[in-house]
Amino acid sequence: MPMFNLHLSTQPAPAPYAASAKVSFVQNDVTLHIPGPEPIRALQKSARQFSEFAGTAINFVGDWSALYIRVFLVALDKHDLTVTLNDAELPQLVQNHLTAIDFCQCLVNATPQDISPEVLATQVANYLEELAPEAVSAKHIIGEALVEFGWQGIYEVGRGSARPPVLLELDYNPTGNSNAPVDVALVGKGITFDSGGYSIKSSEGMLDMKCDMGGAATVSAALALAIMEGSKKRIKLYLCCAENLISGHAYKLGDVITYKNGTTVEIVNTDAEGRLVLADGLMAASEDSPKVILDAATLTGAAVMALGTDYHALFTQNDTLAETLTSLGETHAEPFWRLPLAPFHSDNCPSPFAETANSRPQKGGGAGGASNAAGFLARFVEPGIPWVHIDLSGAYHRNATATKPAGASGMGVVALAEFIEQVEL
Repeated sequence: MPMFNLHLSTQPAPAPYAASAKVSFVQNDVTLHIPGPEPIRALQKSARQFSEFAGTAINFVGDWSALYIRVFLVALDKHDLTVTLNDAELPQLVQNHLTAIDFCQCLVNATPQDISPEVLATQVANYLEELAPEAVSAKHIIGEALVEFGWQGIYEVGRGSARPPVLLELDYNPTGNSNAPVDVALVGKGITFDSGGYSIKSSEGMLDMKCDMGGAATVSAALALAIMEGSKKRIKLYLCCAENLISGHAYKLGDVITYKNGTTVEIVNTDAEGRLVLADGLMAASEDSPKVILDAATLTGAAVMALGTDYHALFTQNDTLAETLTSLGETHAEPFWRLPLAPFHSDNCPSPFAETANSRPQKGGGAGGASNAAGFLARFVEPGIPWVHIDLSGAYHRNATATKPAGASGMGVVALAEFIEQVEL
């Protein structure tokens, strides 16, 4: 297969191509046409159209930005290509971005049989330790040990599986000072398969639930990228890993969980499990008094209904954090859209038997489900610690679209890595 030279044009495709065509060919020279007000979407569409012709080698010709190269290659979704920029190696920044996104995608796209809670925690810990062996340490709290440490939510959700749940606590501390303050705490939902439990999903709804650890994969990859870029900040990572399965040992509707901070939660929907495990992660993060906490999770269908899959939903009561992350999302073509989170959202899932329920006993949690889920999580963040919750509505696509390949998107990895570096409160 020949090498293709890729050129960019802001002009429509010439005749005999249709004006709407995103790709035109003159022998081995390929022009990608991105006219109009949405060049990123046009570039993604050109990548999807070009993917069937890509061959084994491509050379970006001309003045390609790091952003455009990364956007094109992620949409192209070809992992066996030789790729150059003006006949030279890609810039290291682009290589780092692609490596981190690929790490996220590989974790999410792996089968649920291959990625158990322990495997997820181990693969992440090993990868990050390889990147910074002198600066990374990890603790795995597994199975019954979770109860001893007080992490009841992860334990309850995961006890229905023969493969035990895990809380991974990983410390990236390049300062070498064990007393150094924690700059950023990252919390990820790591449900490696979600059957819905006794609130069982339909077969169609369950089909892609290997992606329900997308939050854990995204924050882990963002930390990996921050390490690759030489971050000097102390960052802690908490992955809340479990399989949500049905068995004689599984948690049930009507159960009441008492959390480490004393909050009692009635289970009215075992398919609202993500918030139950994240509660432990947020409390663990709060114990370290970080300057900022950020959690990410494929948490609610309500966020997808509100935003589709082109944006991630952002929740916070801190306007500075919202503005910072929204701006970074725009800069890196990984958009976030802020949805409401007010104090009253914490009270929108009432229970006659506990301080709160984990949802409402309605389909999808009822109206405002994404905000109510965020309000539930707010109960477990220590007051005074700035906190951002990301509901990853754009993390995964069952089928390829005009702009994205099938499977994990990796969307958010680059913006979150830069957020880690930029955020100062």
